Amino acid sequence: MTQKRRRPGIDGAIAPRLRSRDGQPISYNRAPAPDLAPWIARLYAAVVDAPDDHRVECGLFNDTSVFRLQLKGRWTAQTADGPREAARAALFFGPQTRRMPVTVTGSFVSVGILLRPGSGHALIGARTADHLDRMVSCDAFGLPSEAALRILESSDDPEQWLQTLEGLIRQIVAGKGGRTPDPVTTLFESLVLTDPNRSVAAFARECGIDQRRLERIVRRDFGMSPKQVLRRGRAIDMASHFRGVADHEEAEQLALRYYDQSHLIREFTELFGMSPKQFVATPQPILTLALESRQAWRLESLRRLAPGAVRPWQ
Repeated sequence: MTQKRRRPGIDGAIAPRLRSRDGQPISYNRAPAPDLAPWIARLYAAVVDAPDDHRVECGLFNDTSVFRLQLKGRWTAQTADGPREAARAALFFGPQTRRMPVTVTGSFVSVGILLRPGSGHALIGARTADHLDRMVSCDAFGLPSEAALRILESSDDPEQWLQTLEGLIRQIVAGKGGRTPDPVTTLFESLVLTDPNRSVAAFARECGIDQRRLERIVRRDFGMSPKQVLRRGRAIDMASHFRGVADHEEAEQLALRYYDQSHLIREFTELFGMSPKQFVATPQPILTLALESRQAWRLESLRRLAPGAVRPWQ
């Protein structure tokens, strides 16, 4: 019997349809190659099949900037500049200060790079605050949109997609001199992942810098004050637990980051636009993809999970 040949390109995409133990969709995501680790937190490839007229109302909430190459699907997003629409496009999303409502119609294929805080300033002098809750073309940051889309569309292998993006980022890094993010930014990034309840003043003392200087660095590279960044990180970890894409052994520890139930409800509702109870009851497939990728990055960064190992929620 002659085996039917699969047509190359994204229509024949073979990205694994991965799911958590609770049935939540998760992407193919991994850590960057070691030489790119100073600038990249994570890479992902997400493929979701759906009828052409199927519409999903969901949201995004990333605490890092993201290059998103949308190879398939029709998207809308409620940005700081108003509603924006996109289909096939290469886009740069700044970090979100709160859940950004998005809708997706039909099947979608999205391939992306999560940047580490301070990467934009180190390489091109960009201020994160200028891009909070916004999206612009990747061309504005030196990533050739149309060329990148065409290269990705020539393959159907998710790992090849990610390696292609790594190659493009290497070109940008080399062209901009390879300057790495501020060491204080890197330390504060680690604090967000490990202990977002930590005193900002105590952290500044440990770093050996004045608290006002810490405030300036964090506002430049995270776009918000240190307290706001820590508060957002705490809420995102809690949301990951609610969606079933966090280490279940951390459940009590995550809850104890809040003084009491009313504190949790108040902060979570302000950032996610719904109470924890509503959040659990509402399907969040697109947001779950982003939360799962961040938790994998977090656990690997904390050396609690080996790269490529089975994750606690799988």
